[in-house]
Amino acid sequence: MRGVVYTGLITAGLDRILPLLLDASGLVKLIGSLPVLIKPNLVEPLPPPITTPTGLVSLLIDYLQTRLPGQPILIGEGTGALEHDTFHCFHELGYTDLARQKGVDLIDLNEEKLIRKEDAICQRWPHLYLPRLLDEVFLLSVPVLKAHTLAKVTLTMKNMMGCVPPRHYQGNGAWGKSAFHTRIHAAIFDLNRYRTPDLTLLDASVGMAQAHLRGPTCNPPVNRLAASTDPVAIDSYGATLLGRDWRTIDHIRLAHGVLGDGEKITLHEIT
Repeated sequence: MRGVVYTGLITAGLDRILPLLLDASGLVKLIGSLPVLIKPNLVEPLPPPITTPTGLVSLLIDYLQTRLPGQPILIGEGTGALEHDTFHCFHELGYTDLARQKGVDLIDLNEEKLIRKEDAICQRWPHLYLPRLLDEVFLLSVPVLKAHTLAKVTLTMKNMMGCVPPRHYQGNGAWGKSAFHTRIHAAIFDLNRYRTPDLTLLDASVGMAQAHLRGPTCNPPVNRLAASTDPVAIDSYGATLLGRDWRTIDHIRLAHGVLGDGEKITLHEIT
């Protein structure tokens, strides 16, 4: 639902609050019979809270396998690093072991078959290449709460940059998706016009206070988990948790009223 965010403190236990949040969001009904693609933020092989922890994804998989037995579950990411592939990140961050234990597949989104999408309304990306797989799954984004040096925040809408292929978006930069650094807010907004998460589970257990790859964490830790089908609402809420006004973050402001609602948010506190 537009503008609705479910949130709860994790001090009582992540294993307790996560199923309550997902039940409240109606996740099982939303998924239906679709395969589920879990999209964490594994931008680099750096430990949480810079990246999405395996503990949270493990509990999420348990939830899905209990309520939707036999339904295909995938974990997909596409690193922007040029010196290694996504499977290096999976291995270093514990996702290779997790996938083996849970019987789920790992997908390098950088190497998936692509489809060329076009939309004349998009000013930054009037056409965009994305994995065909994204049209065939329920996309469950699991970002972590982080500030960002260029985009101001990196939450669920920016997490979608892991889906774009470096062979089309490296540009002339030293990072696999450097083309997105030009007019970054418009680039993020247009990307999400083509495909935005079906549901977001935001890990705000700690939070990166000033930057996305280094620097201080939130002090005290935020200690929250949040879920929403509205990418604008969850990003607006996440910005607030970082002490930032979403109206000053251009990609959220651009998406407000188009992809969701950043202003009229209804918070449901789950206890």
